[in-house]
Amino acid sequence: MKFHYLAANPSGTVTEGNEDAATTTELLNLLAARGLKPISIQQLKGAAAYSSGTKFFGAKITINDKIFLTKYLSIMLEVGIDLFQAINILLADFEKSTLRALLIEIREGLEKGQPFYTTFAKYPEHFSPVFINLVKSGEASGNLAKVFNDLTINLAKEKDLRGKIKGALVYPILLLSLSVLILFFLATFALPKLANVFLGGGFNPPLFSKVVFGVGLFINDYLWIILGVAALFIVSIWVFGRSTTGKRFFSHLINRLPIIKKINYQLAVQRFATTLSSLLKAGVPILESLRITADAVGHPDVKSALLRITNEGIAKGVSLGEAFRKETIFPFVVTNLVAISEKAGHLSDILETLGKFYETEIEASIKNAVTFIEPALLLFIGIIIGTIALSIIVPVYQLVGQL
Repeated sequence: MKFHYLAANPSGTVTEGNEDAATTTELLNLLAARGLKPISIQQLKGAAAYSSGTKFFGAKITINDKIFLTKYLSIMLEVGIDLFQAINILLADFEKSTLRALLIEIREGLEKGQPFYTTFAKYPEHFSPVFINLVKSGEASGNLAKVFNDLTINLAKEKDLRGKIKGALVYPILLLSLSVLILFFLATFALPKLANVFLGGGFNPPLFSKVVFGVGLFINDYLWIILGVAALFIVSIWVFGRSTTGKRFFSHLINRLPIIKKINYQLAVQRFATTLSSLLKAGVPILESLRITADAVGHPDVKSALLRITNEGIAKGVSLGEAFRKETIFPFVVTNLVAISEKAGHLSDILETLGKFYETEIEASIKNAVTFIEPALLLFIGIIIGTIALSIIVPVYQLVGQL
């Protein structure tokens, strides 16, 4: 078989070429023998055509990469540079090997007359259906520059929202981590030594203290077993969470937790409004837009509602506003605005405004959640540390009283 490869040498320079090999493994061994690190590999059919597409090796296209790509494509297309030339300019500017591999495949696809969006469609793990369909619509309508500009704005908003969520969680996570370390120290070092002093010195401490000391001694005696079981549990949860069943389970769990379910619901409504607005502005038909949006919201109840609106409502001739009114999952203000904007012909603009409104609602909900979580964590930690402290102080006072 003949392969086309893209690889980096030890100095970081990217090189490409064709090579004969019986299998992909044999090709990887050949490249390794030359000191080359593979970035992508494509199997050639005959002399030129590619099979199932590029395989990236341990590479990831981040949201920053996508913002950079869409931003500069938008700028170059707006000033009149054709798409093929824009790809060549980006190839000269991009240093990240993963993006270079993607751009080379895009260029080769364009050379063979393939639609622009098809390369993105090969990598659903990197590019969402929303991204792919927006590019497809922009290409069909000749409005790629605006589509890429809208994608840049939406991706930047998504990045900003992610940053706010992560930033809000930093302090609670740090507080929890430090508390676990303190408790670990008390349970494995301080408590066992104190327990041996009290229990081994002929002194009979209160039952309350005996229980706490017993827990400390148990943890100390079986520390490595406990740590091993804990590590195995964490790995099992991680593996389970990556499976389809695990994703459904944790999605269901998140949507039932008192504080998190509200934020997750608001995120789903925000994604619905922003995604549907972008797709409609790009000229994607309403039925297709709703189906794509349903897959993008990340909330099972909202997804089911959108699919019902699509398949049991609009597809059967029911108006969009009437179909939305039948679904109680959406807030009253959303269903009313959708119905009014449908009649006025400004649905995409109203949805965009709703998306911005829910962005501020999500930010406020996150702040409220953190305001609740921080004192709750402090109270929980205080109770545990206070319990340990009392189990030590009470026997000490009794011992002093006997002297």
